[in-house]
Amino acid sequence: MESYIPISKLNDFIFCPMSLYFHSFYENYDQKLYHEKSQVEGKIKHENIEEGRYSTAKRFIQALPIYSQKYNLMGKIDIYDKEEKFLIERKNKVKKIYDGYRFQLWAQMFCLEEMGLEIKKLFIHSLSDNKRYEIEKPTGQNEFWLAQNIEKMKNFDLLNFNRDANLNKCARCIYRELCNQ
Repeated sequence: MESYIPISKLNDFIFCPMSLYFHSFYENYDQKLYHEKSQVEGKIKHENIEEGRYSTAKRFIQALPIYSQKYNLMGKIDIYDKEEKFLIERKNKVKKIYDGYRFQLWAQMFCLEEMGLEIKKLFIHSLSDNKRYEIEKPTGQNEFWLAQNIEKMKNFDLLNFNRDANLNKCARCIYRELCNQ
């Protein structure tokens, strides 16, 4: 039996497979040892969702566990608005919409649809400045792109990983001091 891939790991993998490795390695340690200020702030802000304190309105489903048999994914959504049929992923501060954000939201959408819920619109919500960005629903090509990256995650070989360094990404990586790439 194959285990499910956590949706939250898609963003890490798209950023850099090595960051996924380091993230997995450090999961059992106190996050204060390796999280930067922005990550600590984001985690604190996200607690409202995890504890169901975003809203008491019945229209909002918060922190719902989800899964997809088709893609072998599992995770939790932040917010699903049952009336509007909107799926909302909250981030601490959004400066740019990265592919990893899209993949995470698309994966959540596929899980919810597989579970029988309709999704009309997708949003990334930036908590720091209270801005909301609509994300396009995936086309056939985007769904293929997501599936391709899920396969890459499943087949990732740490020992044979060799990439061209993206200095901008590396400079923003919390594991930059540990990585020899």
